[in-house]
Amino acid sequence: MKAHGSIRRRLFFQLAGVAAVLSVAFFVVLRGVAERAAEGTQDDILSASATAIADSLRSEDQGVTLELPYAALSMLGTINEDRVFYRVVAAQTTLTGYADLPQSTTTPNLGEPIFATFDYRGEKVRAVSVSRAIGPVSDATNVVVTVAQTRLGLEAISRRITATATGVGVGFFLLATALSLWAARSALKPIERMTDSVTRRGPSDLRPVESNTPAELVPLVAALNSFMARLRASLSQTEDFIAEAAHRVRTPLATVRTQAEITHRKLNKPEHKRAIREMIRAIDESSRSAGQMLDHAMVTFRADSLTVDALDLNAIMADICDRLGPTADLKDIVIQRDFWNSPVTFKGDGILIQAALQNILDNAIKYSPEDSTIIARVDVSGAITMSVTDQGRGFGGVDTNRLTTRYARGANVDEIVGSGLGLTIADEVARAHGGHIEITPNPEGVGACVSIVLPIG
Repeated sequence: MKAHGSIRRRLFFQLAGVAAVLSVAFFVVLRGVAERAAEGTQDDILSASATAIADSLRSEDQGVTLELPYAALSMLGTINEDRVFYRVVAAQTTLTGYADLPQSTTTPNLGEPIFATFDYRGEKVRAVSVSRAIGPVSDATNVVVTVAQTRLGLEAISRRITATATGVGVGFFLLATALSLWAARSALKPIERMTDSVTRRGPSDLRPVESNTPAELVPLVAALNSFMARLRASLSQTEDFIAEAAHRVRTPLATVRTQAEITHRKLNKPEHKRAIREMIRAIDESSRSAGQMLDHAMVTFRADSLTVDALDLNAIMADICDRLGPTADLKDIVIQRDFWNSPVTFKGDGILIQAALQNILDNAIKYSPEDSTIIARVDVSGAITMSVTDQGRGFGGVDTNRLTTRYARGANVDEIVGSGLGLTIADEVARAHGGHIEITPNPEGVGACVSIVLPIG
């Protein structure tokens, strides 16, 4: 299955994009608010300075006099070499100050300052104008006081505000990006936990997934559980079918073989007997192949859903010897039993172990000569070893490692009916139980020794 993109990456980039937008908005808002605050502070100082000058105006001898207060201008400070300008106009006449300093075209109302920003002497200045009525009410003189200050200090403050806002915005973006990565990972944790829970399961574990999941994952978990339920039912039906097929295939073939042997004994002509013998051989080959293929399918399915029961391997080996004893008797083969002196307990699937041992002992009987001995041994020395040793023809120099592959047979067994699945079945059963199979020559003479080695405990 090909992956198309990553939810974590997509979620991270989306959250990081939102963080970037918020960082830019945060920068703009912070810079705007700070600059307006700085401008408001400058306007307040300008207004206070102009008001202080206006409050120093006096009416004297039907004229207006002014004793300029030093504090009125000193409060503006000299930060960043800002220059301060002022002008006092009484009855359209400049009383003091810079005569060319522009005034507001609108006469300010009493107590209401008017602010303006304009260029003056090559520099941008911020100015405020306030008015006062000086003298008797009936003959008062309207005086306008204008105070202006260059904006060098405000621009310096603006640069510091910009640098600060930029630093804060970048910091906010980096923090938000880190939190976005954490949020993306955290949001996908339930999926990762569910994935780990399913991954750790064995191939036969088809139980429903019951882990706590967010509401968004409930439909997915429900669909997964439904699929596993259908798969479990399908595997159960398949196993039942294999068992039924094995019974229905073997029984008719055995009946046909019996009738063919009866017919063979009644025939007199050699050519008829030869034909019947070929038919019997074909029936044997078909019966054995079909039986072992069905056994192999049964082992494959049961290995995926291994049953764990407390077993006595001595008893299982004895049962297999009893079951195949009549077949050995037809060739006058003696099955010698060499079992451990006490029960050998093991937890595993009894049906699979029986199938493995039956295939190994059946092979030994099939390839052993008449009037020979087969040793069925169960030993516990470091590991549990169930071995079958015969006095047959061995494997003809074939690499024994490849004999566990399907349909592989020795180089010297062409005339004997076989499917090449017996050792494959034994090997798969051993591996399903955490063990392995060993194929060696008979250590005491001619023949072969096939062992299933299982771990103790």
